[in-house]
Amino acid sequence: MANTTDPELLLGRAFLKSDRWNEWRAGDNDQKKGVPAPFLEKPIPVGAVLIDLPAPAALGLGQVALIDVINRRRSHRKYSEEPLSLAELSFLLWTTQGLQEVIKGGEATRRTVPSGGARHPFETYLGIDRVGTLVPGLYRYLPLEHKLLLVEAGAEVLARIDAGTNHQKRGAAVVFVWTAVPYRTEWRYGFLSAKLIALDAGHLCQNLYLAATAIGAGTCALDAYDQLKIDAAIGVDGTDEFTVYCAPVGKILAAAE
Repeated sequence: MANTTDPELLLGRAFLKSDRWNEWRAGDNDQKKGVPAPFLEKPIPVGAVLIDLPAPAALGLGQVALIDVINRRRSHRKYSEEPLSLAELSFLLWTTQGLQEVIKGGEATRRTVPSGGARHPFETYLGIDRVGTLVPGLYRYLPLEHKLLLVEAGAEVLARIDAGTNHQKRGAAVVFVWTAVPYRTEWRYGFLSAKLIALDAGHLCQNLYLAATAIGAGTCALDAYDQLKIDAAIGVDGTDEFTVYCAPVGKILAAAE
């Protein structure tokens, strides 16, 4: 077994460990202090353009045996020019961040993916190119309302998102960009939050893989994005909200890798 004294590697290994829970239990945090819980989603700007999404219960998509979906799941890096329908996008959004119920007096939510303490620290941004009749541009998903919010229309913002993902869009119909709002988790978990947020990101992206496979689409999770460029492209501050994961999605080519 290889050993290391590299301080950066050791720091990364410390991040992966779970050896501070007793310290957390004995310590203080904003929840224990009675500080109000942070918003469950970012506020909707006054006058924002909102787009209704087909209700999850009415979709009828994804009726595929789970074992078949798991067996077929692959990372796809090239996509056809076929668009996604609005119903398909609604399905993908619901399976990755869909709301099931608001709990604990409005402090937390149950969703279609697990999250430590039901904190769900993510916002979902979408660089939409070819989805139904939607105008190409940048959108944000509103899980509490199951709607889309148009942030910025036009090809220019899509080009910025493509540059921010180091040009790994490769013909995708839509690019999912997930940001973390760390304080949603920090409010309860303090110094433990970074690991929990990283684990939670894996849960939601795996659901995207499975849901995309179930509708004949594909995705490839991206962590090799340009942090400064992608944060600027979607308009977040890079400190209290920043990108943690990206994933282009599109219909797969017949001979896709």
